[in-house]
Amino acid sequence: MPDGAIRIDLTFFAHGEELPAPVQQSSGAAGMDLLAALPAGEDLLLAPGQFLAVPCGFAMALPEGYEAQVRPRSGLALKHGVTVLNAPGTIDADYRGEVRVILINHGQKPFPISRGDRIAQMVIAPVQAAAFRVVDLLDGTERGAGGFGSTGTRHG
Repeated sequence: MPDGAIRIDLTFFAHGEELPAPVQQSSGAAGMDLLAALPAGEDLLLAPGQFLAVPCGFAMALPEGYEAQVRPRSGLALKHGVTVLNAPGTIDADYRGEVRVILINHGQKPFPISRGDRIAQMVIAPVQAAAFRVVDLLDGTERGAGGFGSTGTRHG
């Protein structure tokens, strides 16, 4: 286990067996590839505009105080227009069901998905607990209540 790594227990479902567990592919990688756990020979074809939940074949037990964020793979987005619909998707520490990725095809061609294809990436991140306090007045800022685009769009 790499220095500073947290331990995450993982169990495979029958359809995920023989696929590798998620792992960072380099020492500087933030994400770990998630693979499609489809039965061999039973490919999916994601039509343009279609979305579906693709199984990854495992469940995990994140430590309390952490989440897993499911994010798109930039190559799939750039080359095929395929991305994670609810990006980033959140997997909570108390969830014990199968990890699945909701993919959508924004491209113009059907996108095939086969067993073991890298379909998304997962980043493990700490979660900060928060408690809201109701007050009569908020402190002021330079921006104030300015909304979308209120801080400007030009650089320089």
